[in-house]
Amino acid sequence: QVHLVESGGGLVQAGGSRRVSCAASGRFSIYRMGWFRQAPGKEREFVAAITWTAGRTDYADSVKGRFTVSRDNAKNTVNLQMNSLKPEDTAVYTCAAQERLSSEVVISSAYDYWGQGTQITVSS
Repeated sequence: QVHLVESGGGLVQAGGSRRVSCAASGRFSIYRMGWFRQAPGKEREFVAAITWTAGRTDYADSVKGRFTVSRDNAKNTVNLQMNSLKPEDTAVYTCAAQERLSSEVVISSAYDYWGQGTQITVSS
């Protein structure tokens, strides 16, 4: 069982930066950690992911070049550094964990555990 807790949400001005983190606990073996977001009235969408051991990263086109995902294996934490934020980045950001090796990166159903989410609001 994996327990995920996000932190770092808040209000940011357009053009600003924010880092959200996800702390994992429990008895687990994680293959990949992902970040998803959901804006009001919209479907949940993939943002970024990183494999736990190799550190391979994947990004949605909408955030490529602005967001950076990283992990701290010693602290069992995954971070999402968000720069050049835009009002359209406003959403609840949720981290998720894949237990087993999988080629599926962007599909939410491929993830086994989810955090509760943290709100990021970007004001114009």
